[in-house]
Amino acid sequence: MHDSSDDTYICSILFNYYTMITIQDMSFGYTSSKPIFSGFHLELGGGMVCGLLGKNGVGKSTLLHLAAGLLRPTAGSVTYRGTATFARRPEMLSDVFLVPEEFALPAIKLESWLKVVTPFYPQFDNEHLASCLDQFEVPRGCNLGSLSMGQRKKAFLSFALASGATTLLMDEPTNGLDIPSKSQFRKVLSQFMDDDKCVIISTHQVGDVENLLDHVVILDGNSVLLNCPLADVSRRLSFVIGDSAPADAYYSQPSVGGVAAVVPAEEGNETDVNLELLFNAMMSSAEARDLFNKEVK
Repeated sequence: MHDSSDDTYICSILFNYYTMITIQDMSFGYTSSKPIFSGFHLELGGGMVCGLLGKNGVGKSTLLHLAAGLLRPTAGSVTYRGTATFARRPEMLSDVFLVPEEFALPAIKLESWLKVVTPFYPQFDNEHLASCLDQFEVPRGCNLGSLSMGQRKKAFLSFALASGATTLLMDEPTNGLDIPSKSQFRKVLSQFMDDDKCVIISTHQVGDVENLLDHVVILDGNSVLLNCPLADVSRRLSFVIGDSAPADAYYSQPSVGGVAAVVPAEEGNETDVNLELLFNAMMSSAEARDLFNKEVK
């Protein structure tokens, strides 16, 4: 049951995932006077494609860097499969791959770059890389320095997917991609997934990845407003459009078709989850958040 002394909201049903990333009582800030996290808790597991949502400045990118071991918490712990991420052990580094929003690649041939970086990833799959590059329409023999920003991103994403890492941490992965490339991204990422993999995507472009996600985490300041499989969200909430907001709506906003609203779900009448509406409902409605503290019967 939910502890009223803890402002973290989490689904009460047991996740069908084994825990991979565990954050316990974690604090972190770039300056001691302004912490981003204080006493923060979160657990994420394998077999999920998780959307990490929150306002600008809430700490989503920082959280991914902590999970990758690039930052060290000032208190508490961030562990991957039970090992502190900041220890940067080789077995962890080869199993967790961070795709930051901004990155640099050397102005050399892709083949030369691969010779340098692939030894750090024992499970790297050359055939998978070739397949991803082909689907992204990036020449296999390209010079990284001659590629456009979008092409460089597709080359880097291809390497991430072929690295053999079990866990991918992606910060705004579709930024810089054109419309066809975003469709290609969804295709290659769906091919990557299996029950052992964990993909965490921090994004504001929810429409680019909405159909890929099966789990969502919503952050607000130091709080986790929601950490839940989308299947459970659709059992508890419905997303509807009508001429006016229903009387029992947790949240509503103007829409092209009238008024879009989040309402209590009716048994046997599940709707697709609208992530934008879900985010706004979780941010604005304590009643909607409280739904996810109730035991599932």
